[in-house]
Amino acid sequence: MSLPIDPETIDPDDFGEKQAILEMDHEEAIEHVREVCETVGFGIPVEFSPSELLNEKVDADRDPYYVLGACNPAIADEALDETMRIGGLFPCNVIVWQEEPGRQRVYHVSIMKLARLIGVAPDNEAWADIVDTTGDLTEEAFEALDSVEAEATD
Repeated sequence: MSLPIDPETIDPDDFGEKQAILEMDHEEAIEHVREVCETVGFGIPVEFSPSELLNEKVDADRDPYYVLGACNPAIADEALDETMRIGGLFPCNVIVWQEEPGRQRVYHVSIMKLARLIGVAPDNEAWADIVDTTGDLTEEAFEALDSVEAEATD
């Protein structure tokens, strides 16, 4: 199967990729990411551990991996006004995985940017505003996460 686009040519900013490293225990990192998300305006209505599920169901022997499904209800409501198909990408996931004990990677891609890239969302001013608003909140969250990592290394 060939892809309609070349993934190598897409800038991570185009799909809103964000990453941070936290020098802390996995459970502590999950709690910290949850608190940061809530502080900037995202609730966490859904969360689960794929690693626990896979380790239990198929004896996968996976390192800790956790998904926090973040949502800002007002923005989600605006997004649904623009396209009902965006619900296929809800919620905005923030992932925390253990790279090694005491070192966690936090990862996120913008579903709002991805929706526009793949044609699920309209190319209009209202959608651009949604992308900007969610981008600002995400930037604020990752700046807070980066500051914790910087403090840990100082």
